[in-house]
Amino acid sequence: MKVTIMGLGLNGGGLESARYLALRGADCTVTDLKNEQDLAPSIEKLEALTVARPFRYVLGRHDMDDFKNADLVIKNPGVPSGSPYLAAARRVETDISLFLAASPARLIAVTGSKGKSSTASALCRVLAGMREKSLLRGKAFLGGNITVSPLSFLDELSGDDDVVLELSSWQLGDLRSRLRSEYDGGAPAGEALLKPRAAVLTSIMADHQDRYDGMEPYVNDKRVVYQGQNKEDATIASADDPWGRSFLRESPGRPLAYSEHPAGTGPADSPTDGPTGWIDPRTGAGMVRLADGSVGEAVPAVLQVPGRHLKKNLLAAALALADLGIPLSHIRESLGTFPGIEHRLEFFREIRGIRFYNDTAATIPEAAAAAVEAFTGGETTGNGPAGPLILVTGGQDKNLDFSPLVTAAARARDIVLLAGTGSDKLIPRLTAAGLPYHGPCTAIGDAAAAALEAARGYMGAGRAVVVLSPGCASFGMFKNEFDRGRQWKEAVRNLPEG
Repeated sequence: MKVTIMGLGLNGGGLESARYLALRGADCTVTDLKNEQDLAPSIEKLEALTVARPFRYVLGRHDMDDFKNADLVIKNPGVPSGSPYLAAARRVETDISLFLAASPARLIAVTGSKGKSSTASALCRVLAGMREKSLLRGKAFLGGNITVSPLSFLDELSGDDDVVLELSSWQLGDLRSRLRSEYDGGAPAGEALLKPRAAVLTSIMADHQDRYDGMEPYVNDKRVVYQGQNKEDATIASADDPWGRSFLRESPGRPLAYSEHPAGTGPADSPTDGPTGWIDPRTGAGMVRLADGSVGEAVPAVLQVPGRHLKKNLLAAALALADLGIPLSHIRESLGTFPGIEHRLEFFREIRGIRFYNDTAATIPEAAAAAVEAFTGGETTGNGPAGPLILVTGGQDKNLDFSPLVTAAARARDIVLLAGTGSDKLIPRLTAAGLPYHGPCTAIGDAAAAALEAARGYMGAGRAVVVLSPGCASFGMFKNEFDRGRQWKEAVRNLPEG
């Protein structure tokens, strides 16, 4: 079989697709618009494989014949579906579709605009903990948009395992209308390829509007996560916003609502029947009402990572886990020690009482605003209360509205901007609001130095916090948001202690 891998990349999907198919005897052409130098880490891993046929590389360009003559094209999720190269292909798949067609494991799928990775990681942590205590058979695996292709662990799976997949809107869009019968002739007629036992949707916010023609197409791709479910399955979504309520109404699965408010005290049309989750207004703990009507604490009031938005995402995870039969006591214990994940409000260094955080995954203004709220909202965390906040923000624009970020930035003591078209849009808004700023900085080291200098001005006013939370895309100065986060941590680690 002749296969063309469209987009090798550096985050695993193209690499694992090439590995998976080559080891099964496919004749693989790997093509990417990046050059050999940029893709060197992935190419080295492919060349280390022992396969029947050597890989053929077409780099720095695409050739139409590689798509016309292939039996199968593997699409990177970042490639728009309207690509003329894809239009010329006989059959198009992704690493996710190949995985879903072959996986025997129980599936939990997570999507949303922000909070996907933290929610998915927390779900897997709890499920893995059950196995560590010999309370469940099998293993728990985490993959998808979190930069781990599920093809990397497909061969290890059994029917006793759980797989948690983080899925982006692009990955979901690629799965629209895919049926299992396309891959398995014995599958029930009409059964969707994507049919998660639990589909968890975090909050929906404007994102990728440089790729989508408005919010409706973007949200419609998110809806794919539950469209293949039935009443054996559960859809977990927020009752606090119109998108979440629409998911709960439309899903063919059982709707489980989570909210910042107890049932009956939030938006008028919030679902109140069946299991629900909410944040107790008195204690700050996350509560869950089970199917039998009993109520228990599932998320502790004090967490290791700051931010009410994380608590709400953990509440969504808890609701899904409870529906899977995990005891609330185990859920509460495991979530209470959840340390968070890299690049999401990640604490990584302290210099003379100044705490530095990496929130590079905040690629939209609302996410950066949530980071500000996490440190200025007054909630106690496992790291104690925060002091004055220095916000490092800005970067490249994705055709988004920066109003939430400007409003939140007023609560920071100082603002440091990274260079980019997003910062160009921010500057007049900050000026109009009377908010001074440093930069824009064209080097991440300059931003780190400016932030440290600003934080030193507040010595004695509490434990100052410096957080990189850009609210913007990373392209231009960085390869991607993870490269931005790694460079930020390196720059801060190079700052002097004195």
